[in-house]
Amino acid sequence: MAEEEKGLYLLNKLEHILDSDPLMNCIKQTLHEGKNFWILDEVGFIHPSQFFILNEEAGGGLPSSNHHLLQSEDGISSFWNKDHKLGISTDILFPLYRAAKHAFMTAIAQYRVHGNLSVEEEKYGDENVSYRLEDEIMKHSRALLLLSSDFGTAWNSRKLVLSKKQDLSMFMDEFLLSALVLSYSPKSEQAWSHRRWVIKMIAGKYACLQEVLGKESELVEKIAEKSKMNYRAWNHRCWLVFHMTGEQVLHELDKSRSWAGLHVADNCCFHYRRRLMLRILELFCYKRDPNGYSVEIHQMWKEELNWNKLLIERYIGREGLWLHRRFLSVGWIKHLATDISNFLDNEIQFVHSCLLAIPSDEYGDVETQMVFSATYILWVTKEMDDGEGIELQEKLIKEGEIKTMLNKQRPEKKFLWDSLFI
Repeated sequence: MAEEEKGLYLLNKLEHILDSDPLMNCIKQTLHEGKNFWILDEVGFIHPSQFFILNEEAGGGLPSSNHHLLQSEDGISSFWNKDHKLGISTDILFPLYRAAKHAFMTAIAQYRVHGNLSVEEEKYGDENVSYRLEDEIMKHSRALLLLSSDFGTAWNSRKLVLSKKQDLSMFMDEFLLSALVLSYSPKSEQAWSHRRWVIKMIAGKYACLQEVLGKESELVEKIAEKSKMNYRAWNHRCWLVFHMTGEQVLHELDKSRSWAGLHVADNCCFHYRRRLMLRILELFCYKRDPNGYSVEIHQMWKEELNWNKLLIERYIGREGLWLHRRFLSVGWIKHLATDISNFLDNEIQFVHSCLLAIPSDEYGDVETQMVFSATYILWVTKEMDDGEGIELQEKLIKEGEIKTMLNKQRPEKKFLWDSLFI
């Protein structure tokens, strides 16, 4: 079989698998019934040697007798499909990609030519040509994006077609496709950006926006569980906050707490909590009491400070926890504290308790904790008003322990420490 014919055969096979998946049809049916339409499927690229193992795990016998394994006409194993999980052989990626790209580029070129026809020509032309070409673009771009997640032209062509259709079910299909792309490329900026575009398209037009936002937040959490330190996923979740209602923001703050407590090394989640807390201040600023924010906001912030302190004492030497405390302390001082002096005295005592810890671990976590605690309190002094900051620095200078410890633990930064205590 010629290389071009083989690629076209594989492309047709892949598109047939995607079109015939009963789960996809079930999802499209539930879209119109208002049910939960979010099911995260998976796609992956498999070395040919792994097909036999997959067959055994699926309870199959020989490859030729297993209906989960699809072969090309030359007998080479190409696809593995079971339980809505799709495996693509690495041996066919190149011809499959070339065929998908050629089919897509041909379709988009024809669509552009057809779009340049005059109005009169369009009136007497085939009215179904546009619909046929749009279907070709959507079909081939889908296959192409499953092979190359950051193919920007393919994503943009889908936006073009969707903008003309303005159909809710098609918008929902985009969530399914991008979720499938993210299953093998969880840090694909194009896929996350596409999801944000779809959300903006349905915002203010359809009643399902709040449900969509909730499902989006759940998707990010699932992906973050598998893909550690995924900045793009968490950035997407932070973006969602500005479209949430006040009730959703409070729910997200409560829901994300347990996840953050189990992933203290992932600063992205704490950054997300900071975004939520700032949004709460914005949304509830009109509910201020004469003396400041409401009692509920005070209590929320105080609980976050106490919880953060507990995590710092439990997980020694985690920089993300100290960065989160910087935000919490400055927010408390500038917006919520009624007795700043008492709060700062408590913070100094907390820092001193970290400085007095006896180094006993071979990994240096205690020494790291000491440095983080010292730089934290110094950072707080620089964020305060001049008078209060100077007063706090004077207290620290009298104690003398912080500067001595910093010069001992990080002597290469002696110039920095000296400048901070001026």
